[in-house]
Amino acid sequence: MHALRKILFVSQALADETEAMKQALSMARNNAAELDGLIVCPSLPGRMASHKDSYETSLVAALRQTAATVGSTLGGVPDGALRTIEVASGKAPAVNVIRHALRHGHDLIIKQAEPRDGGRGFTAVDMELLRKSHCPLWLSRPIADRRGEMKVAVAIDPDITQDNERDLTLRLLRLARALADDCSGELDIVSCWDFANESYLRNNPWIRVAPEELAGMVEEERSGHHRALSGLIEAAGIEGRTRVHHLRGQPEKRIPAFVDEEGVDVLVMGTLARTGIPGFIIGNTAENIVQRLSCSVLALKPNGFVSPVKAY
Repeated sequence: MHALRKILFVSQALADETEAMKQALSMARNNAAELDGLIVCPSLPGRMASHKDSYETSLVAALRQTAATVGSTLGGVPDGALRTIEVASGKAPAVNVIRHALRHGHDLIIKQAEPRDGGRGFTAVDMELLRKSHCPLWLSRPIADRRGEMKVAVAIDPDITQDNERDLTLRLLRLARALADDCSGELDIVSCWDFANESYLRNNPWIRVAPEELAGMVEEERSGHHRALSGLIEAAGIEGRTRVHHLRGQPEKRIPAFVDEEGVDVLVMGTLARTGIPGFIIGNTAENIVQRLSCSVLALKPNGFVSPVKAY
């Protein structure tokens, strides 16, 4: 990944966060970026207010120990790589995270995904971060492979109607390429297409379409989508080992299935909503995809996205 300056590691101090810390320290090392920590936790009940300072001190010490332990297993990570640790207590943890990142100029947030029944999708806090984070967000899940064997994939849609969609797609490809170079070296690019009217035209008693004519329509849709996909990959100027997967079907189903079949460890994707209506800050397709994923996710917003969360 390029142009990373400040990374924020987010802890909820509830579970083993070793894997997410490993990714945060590796990203900071590989990008010569600063790494800070933020612990978000509920406020103590009023009757326990006198324990607040000792409680927060213990949380900070535990997180610093986790960073030191993980750092000792990684090459090239100096002592004290986790520079600062702050605690934000109270309600609305996702809002506290985004507000902190805005105030301190962080350009990547890394957080361990909260456990969820079935191991797929994300809980309310993680989904709120996906919807409202102004900067790239890495929701980390345990990865069995060593970093040099981690599989990285990027999901893109070449059906572009606006400049910010094109810009986001090129950023996704370049970021995923850089991340893959730090991992296995191979990047999987996955994109889905379909001819939505095929069933309607094939089965409609009022419209007569010859089978060969319908087949031509389907092929025209496939080839046009593939040309657009190839054009974007070329425009991104990425190099290295790459596999392109042009899948027919709904992305909400095909992409999670592809992740499972190929053993993808990290999926890079955008969360662009194709509407100007306030409040629509993650697309329905993106939301449906992430709720079926079992891997780590690195999600990006388009340039110009303004979070509904304010720094102050």
